[in-house]
Amino acid sequence: MSIMNTYTGKKFDPLQMKPEDVDLVDIAHALSLLCRGGGHIDCFYTVALHSINCANEAKARGWERKLILACLLHDASEAYIADIIRPVKPYLTNYLEIEDQIMSVIWQHFQLELTPEEHKKWKQIDDEILDSELKEMFSGEAERIPVPLRSTPDFSERPHGEVEEEFIRIAEELLN
Repeated sequence: MSIMNTYTGKKFDPLQMKPEDVDLVDIAHALSLLCRGGGHIDCFYTVALHSINCANEAKARGWERKLILACLLHDASEAYIADIIRPVKPYLTNYLEIEDQIMSVIWQHFQLELTPEEHKKWKQIDDEILDSELKEMFSGEAERIPVPLRSTPDFSERPHGEVEEEFIRIAEELLN
């Protein structure tokens, strides 16, 4: 058994996670320190800010709270197993299985029972925000024409503590 230590002091085996191992503060903290795109972007833009942008887009579309929360938490597994860039993920089948297993526990913890259609919806927003991120922050993508969004994503470089606090605030508002 391999034990991980979290920011809040929890200790558990990430391959045997239980809903009680999940902590919003751990998720917000870790994602606010994890850079998107493997760090190959123009500034320190975090997974937490990406997730906030996804939640804001869902809100701008008038989606229900449950789906906005799903958009905010869709990358929460990366707080426990880090991020792998998209072009590589499909080849790491064991990673995908572990990611799915951890996300299932996270969904349980936050009592988010999503239908296959609801999963498609948050994945659509994730893809559309990524499209805008590619144009805005990745060299060689200046000619890209991203899908129009209803919100204006924040692609600025912000202090991780500020992003962490915003992530927690949004999650708590959606959970109450």
